[in-house]
Amino acid sequence: MAGRFRKLTAAGVPRSLYAAINRQVGQALAQYEMLEDGDRVAVGVSGGKDSLALYWILQERLARIPIKYEICAIHVNPGFEGGDSGKLFEWFNGRGWPLKVADENFGPLAHSEENRENPCFLCSRLRRKRLFEMAKELGCNKLALGHHKDDIIETFFINVCYAGEIATMRPKQEFFKGAFTVIRPLAYVEEARIARFSGSMNFPEFHMACPSSKISKRGEIKGLLDTLYRSNRKIRGNIFRALGNVRPDYLLL
Repeated sequence: MAGRFRKLTAAGVPRSLYAAINRQVGQALAQYEMLEDGDRVAVGVSGGKDSLALYWILQERLARIPIKYEICAIHVNPGFEGGDSGKLFEWFNGRGWPLKVADENFGPLAHSEENRENPCFLCSRLRRKRLFEMAKELGCNKLALGHHKDDIIETFFINVCYAGEIATMRPKQEFFKGAFTVIRPLAYVEEARIARFSGSMNFPEFHMACPSSKISKRGEIKGLLDTLYRSNRKIRGNIFRALGNVRPDYLLL
Protein backbone atom coordinates (compact mmCIF):
# COMPACT_ATOMS: atom_id res chain seq x y z
CA MET A 1 0.00 0.00 0.00
CA ALA A 2 2.83 2.41 0.86
CA GLY A 3 4.37 1.83 -2.58
CA ARG A 4 1.11 2.79 -4.23
CA PHE A 5 0.96 6.15 -2.48
CA ARG A 6 4.54 6.98 -3.43
CA LYS A 7 3.37 6.82 -7.03
CA LEU A 8 0.78 9.54 -6.46
CA THR A 9 1.18 13.30 -6.18
CA ALA A 10 -0.22 15.23 -3.23
CA ALA A 11 -3.34 15.85 -5.33
CA GLY A 12 -3.83 12.10 -5.90
CA VAL A 13 -2.70 12.04 -9.55
CA PRO A 14 -0.38 9.22 -10.71
CA ARG A 15 3.10 10.74 -10.90
CA SER A 16 3.77 9.38 -14.38
CA LEU A 17 0.56 10.98 -15.70
CA TYR A 18 1.26 14.25 -13.90
CA ALA A 19 4.83 14.32 -15.27
CA ALA A 20 3.70 13.59 -18.83
CA ILE A 21 1.10 16.38 -18.87
CA ASN A 22 3.47 18.86 -17.25
CA ARG A 23 6.15 18.01 -19.81
CA GLN A 24 3.77 18.51 -22.75
CA VAL A 25 2.31 21.74 -21.34
CA GLY A 26 5.80 23.04 -20.61
CA GLN A 27 6.89 22.17 -24.15
CA ALA A 28 3.99 24.11 -25.68
CA LEU A 29 4.48 27.09 -23.36
CA ALA A 30 8.19 27.26 -24.18
CA GLN A 31 8.05 26.57 -27.92
CA TYR A 32 5.41 29.21 -28.57
CA GLU A 33 6.51 31.60 -25.79
CA MET A 34 2.96 31.68 -24.48
CA LEU A 35 3.62 33.31 -21.11
CA GLU A 36 5.72 36.29 -20.08
CA ASP A 37 6.39 38.10 -16.82
CA GLY A 38 3.51 40.37 -15.93
CA ASP A 39 0.91 38.64 -18.11
CA ARG A 40 -2.67 38.74 -16.92
CA VAL A 41 -4.35 35.65 -18.35
CA ALA A 42 -8.08 35.00 -18.58
CA VAL A 43 -8.83 31.27 -18.65
CA GLY A 44 -11.96 30.41 -20.60
CA VAL A 45 -13.83 27.82 -18.52
CA SER A 46 -16.61 25.95 -20.31
CA GLY A 47 -17.31 23.47 -17.53
CA GLY A 48 -15.76 20.50 -19.32
CA LYS A 49 -12.78 18.44 -18.21
CA ASP A 50 -10.35 20.23 -20.53
CA SER A 51 -10.88 23.77 -19.27
CA LEU A 52 -10.98 22.68 -15.60
CA ALA A 53 -7.68 20.84 -16.08
CA LEU A 54 -6.17 23.87 -17.82
CA TYR A 55 -7.12 26.22 -15.00
CA TRP A 56 -5.71 23.87 -12.36
CA ILE A 57 -2.45 23.35 -14.28
CA LEU A 58 -1.84 27.07 -14.84
CA GLN A 59 -2.64 27.76 -11.18
CA GLU A 60 -0.29 25.01 -10.00
CA ARG A 61 2.61 26.14 -12.22
CA LEU A 62 2.58 29.61 -10.67
CA ALA A 63 4.36 28.38 -7.56
CA ARG A 64 7.28 26.67 -9.30
CA ILE A 65 8.25 28.47 -12.50
CA PRO A 66 10.28 31.69 -12.79
CA ILE A 67 7.66 33.50 -14.87
CA LYS A 68 5.12 35.42 -12.78
CA TYR A 69 1.65 35.91 -14.19
CA GLU A 70 -1.91 36.33 -12.95
CA ILE A 71 -4.86 34.19 -13.96
CA CYS A 72 -8.59 34.65 -13.66
CA ALA A 73 -11.38 32.31 -14.72
CA ILE A 74 -14.18 33.45 -17.00
CA HIS A 75 -17.27 31.58 -18.19
CA VAL A 76 -19.92 32.39 -20.78
CA ASN A 77 -23.34 30.86 -20.14
CA PRO A 78 -24.86 30.44 -23.63
CA GLY A 79 -28.38 30.43 -22.22
CA PHE A 80 -29.61 26.88 -22.81
CA GLU A 81 -32.34 25.82 -20.42
CA GLY A 82 -31.09 23.29 -17.88
CA GLY A 83 -27.40 24.23 -18.15
CA ASP A 84 -24.97 23.87 -15.24
CA SER A 85 -23.49 27.39 -15.17
CA GLY A 86 -24.80 27.99 -11.65
CA LYS A 87 -23.30 24.74 -10.38
CA LEU A 88 -19.99 25.60 -12.05
CA PHE A 89 -19.91 28.96 -10.26
CA GLU A 90 -20.66 27.28 -6.92
CA TRP A 91 -17.92 24.69 -7.49
CA PHE A 92 -15.31 27.39 -8.19
CA ASN A 93 -16.52 29.49 -5.28
CA GLY A 94 -16.29 26.51 -2.93
CA ARG A 95 -12.58 26.21 -3.72
CA GLY A 96 -11.85 29.89 -3.27
CA TRP A 97 -11.39 30.42 -7.00
CA PRO A 98 -13.13 33.52 -8.36
CA LEU A 99 -15.14 32.93 -11.54
CA LYS A 100 -16.65 35.72 -13.62
CA VAL A 101 -19.82 34.59 -15.40
CA ALA A 102 -21.59 36.28 -18.30
CA ASP A 103 -25.19 35.12 -18.83
CA GLU A 104 -26.13 35.34 -22.51
CA ASN A 105 -28.85 34.01 -24.82
CA PHE A 106 -26.96 33.39 -28.06
CA GLY A 107 -27.15 29.59 -27.67
CA PRO A 108 -30.88 29.33 -28.42
CA LEU A 109 -30.48 32.05 -31.07
CA ALA A 110 -27.76 30.06 -32.85
CA HIS A 111 -30.05 27.02 -32.82
CA SER A 112 -33.07 28.86 -34.18
CA GLU A 113 -34.89 27.70 -37.31
CA GLU A 114 -33.15 30.38 -39.39
CA ASN A 115 -29.71 29.04 -38.49
CA ARG A 116 -30.36 25.30 -38.30
CA GLU A 117 -27.72 24.33 -40.89
CA ASN A 118 -24.71 25.59 -38.93
CA PRO A 119 -25.59 26.44 -35.31
CA CYS A 120 -22.16 25.54 -33.89
CA PHE A 121 -20.30 28.09 -36.02
CA LEU A 122 -22.44 31.02 -34.88
CA CYS A 123 -22.54 29.86 -31.26
CA SER A 124 -18.76 29.45 -31.01
CA ARG A 125 -18.16 32.77 -32.74
CA LEU A 126 -20.45 34.66 -30.35
CA ARG A 127 -18.98 32.86 -27.35
CA ARG A 128 -15.43 33.76 -28.41
CA LYS A 129 -16.45 37.39 -28.93
CA ARG A 130 -17.89 37.54 -25.42
CA LEU A 131 -14.79 35.90 -23.95
CA PHE A 132 -12.65 38.60 -25.58
CA GLU A 133 -14.88 41.29 -24.11
CA MET A 134 -14.73 39.78 -20.63
CA ALA A 135 -10.96 39.40 -20.77
CA LYS A 136 -10.61 43.04 -21.77
CA GLU A 137 -12.92 44.13 -18.95
CA LEU A 138 -10.65 42.31 -16.48
CA GLY A 139 -7.51 43.95 -17.87
CA CYS A 140 -6.14 40.73 -19.35
CA ASN A 141 -3.76 40.65 -22.29
CA LYS A 142 -4.11 36.92 -22.96
CA LEU A 143 -6.93 34.39 -23.18
CA ALA A 144 -6.10 30.74 -22.44
CA LEU A 145 -8.40 28.13 -23.96
CA GLY A 146 -8.55 24.40 -23.21
CA HIS A 147 -8.21 23.07 -26.75
CA HIS A 148 -5.98 20.00 -26.89
CA LYS A 149 -4.12 18.00 -29.52
CA ASP A 150 -7.22 16.14 -30.71
CA ASP A 151 -9.21 19.39 -31.01
CA ILE A 152 -6.52 20.80 -33.29
CA ILE A 153 -6.52 17.71 -35.50
CA GLU A 154 -10.33 17.59 -35.66
CA THR A 155 -10.56 21.28 -36.54
CA PHE A 156 -8.19 20.71 -39.45
CA PHE A 157 -10.44 18.00 -40.89
CA ILE A 158 -13.60 20.02 -40.22
CA ASN A 159 -12.13 22.87 -42.27
CA VAL A 160 -11.01 20.53 -45.06
CA CYS A 161 -14.30 18.60 -45.26
CA TYR A 162 -16.84 21.35 -44.60
CA ALA A 163 -15.13 24.64 -45.48
CA GLY A 164 -12.81 23.53 -48.28
CA GLU A 165 -9.71 25.09 -46.71
CA ILE A 166 -6.50 23.96 -45.04
CA ALA A 167 -6.51 25.58 -41.61
CA THR A 168 -6.73 24.77 -37.91
CA MET A 169 -6.37 26.37 -34.46
CA ARG A 170 -2.89 27.63 -33.65
CA PRO A 171 -1.32 27.08 -30.21
CA LYS A 172 -0.68 30.83 -30.03
CA GLN A 173 -2.54 33.41 -32.08
CA GLU A 174 -2.48 37.20 -31.94
CA PHE A 175 -5.55 39.37 -32.49
CA PHE A 176 -6.18 43.07 -32.93
CA LYS A 177 -2.69 43.78 -34.31
CA GLY A 178 -0.96 42.02 -31.45
CA ALA A 179 -2.86 43.77 -28.66
CA PHE A 180 -4.42 40.49 -27.52
CA THR A 181 -3.21 36.89 -27.66
CA VAL A 182 -5.01 33.55 -27.48
CA ILE A 183 -2.94 30.68 -26.09
CA ARG A 184 -3.67 26.95 -25.98
CA PRO A 185 -1.29 25.39 -23.41
CA LEU A 186 -2.84 21.91 -23.85
CA ALA A 187 -2.01 21.86 -27.58
CA TYR A 188 0.38 18.89 -27.23
CA VAL A 189 -1.78 16.87 -24.81
CA GLU A 190 -4.13 14.15 -26.06
CA GLU A 191 -7.75 14.21 -24.94
CA ALA A 192 -7.53 10.76 -23.33
CA ARG A 193 -4.64 11.88 -21.13
CA ILE A 194 -6.58 14.94 -19.96
CA ALA A 195 -9.57 12.70 -19.21
CA ARG A 196 -7.40 10.45 -17.02
CA PHE A 197 -5.96 13.48 -15.24
CA SER A 198 -9.40 14.99 -14.62
CA GLY A 199 -10.68 11.65 -13.36
CA SER A 200 -7.78 11.37 -10.91
CA MET A 201 -8.54 14.89 -9.70
CA ASN A 202 -12.25 14.02 -9.36
CA PHE A 203 -13.20 17.02 -11.47
CA PRO A 204 -16.96 17.04 -12.12
CA GLU A 205 -18.16 17.72 -15.65
CA PHE A 206 -20.66 20.51 -16.01
CA HIS A 207 -22.99 20.44 -19.00
CA MET A 208 -24.47 23.45 -20.79
CA ALA A 209 -27.40 21.47 -22.29
CA CYS A 210 -26.38 22.18 -25.90
CA PRO A 211 -28.85 20.44 -28.26
CA SER A 212 -26.06 19.87 -30.83
CA SER A 213 -23.58 18.23 -28.46
CA LYS A 214 -24.28 14.72 -29.81
CA ILE A 215 -24.82 15.51 -33.49
CA SER A 216 -22.14 18.07 -34.37
CA LYS A 217 -19.75 18.02 -37.32
CA ARG A 218 -16.94 17.68 -34.80
CA GLY A 219 -18.55 14.50 -33.50
CA GLU A 220 -18.72 13.08 -37.03
CA ILE A 221 -15.05 13.84 -37.66
CA LYS A 222 -14.07 12.44 -34.27
CA GLY A 223 -15.76 9.15 -35.14
CA LEU A 224 -13.92 8.89 -38.46
CA LEU A 225 -10.58 9.67 -36.84
CA ASP A 226 -11.14 7.15 -34.05
CA THR A 227 -11.54 4.45 -36.70
CA LEU A 228 -8.20 5.48 -38.23
CA TYR A 229 -6.46 5.59 -34.87
CA ARG A 230 -7.58 2.07 -34.04
CA SER A 231 -6.04 0.81 -37.28
CA ASN A 232 -2.61 2.32 -36.59
CA ARG A 233 -1.52 4.00 -33.36
CA LYS A 234 0.98 6.22 -35.22
CA ILE A 235 -1.67 8.01 -37.26
CA ARG A 236 -2.63 10.62 -34.64
CA GLY A 237 0.97 11.74 -34.17
CA ASN A 238 1.65 11.75 -37.91
CA ILE A 239 -1.37 13.96 -38.62
CA PHE A 240 -0.35 16.39 -35.89
CA ARG A 241 3.23 16.59 -37.14
CA ALA A 242 1.98 17.11 -40.69
CA LEU A 243 0.28 20.35 -39.61
CA GLY A 244 3.73 21.82 -39.00
CA ASN A 245 5.44 20.10 -41.93
CA VAL A 246 3.76 21.66 -44.94
CA ARG A 247 5.27 21.36 -48.43
CA PRO A 248 3.72 24.26 -50.39
CA ASP A 249 5.30 23.12 -53.67
CA TYR A 250 3.02 20.08 -53.57
CA LEU A 251 -0.22 21.97 -52.97
CA LEU A 252 -2.54 23.62 -55.49
CA LEU A 253 -1.33 27.14 -54.76
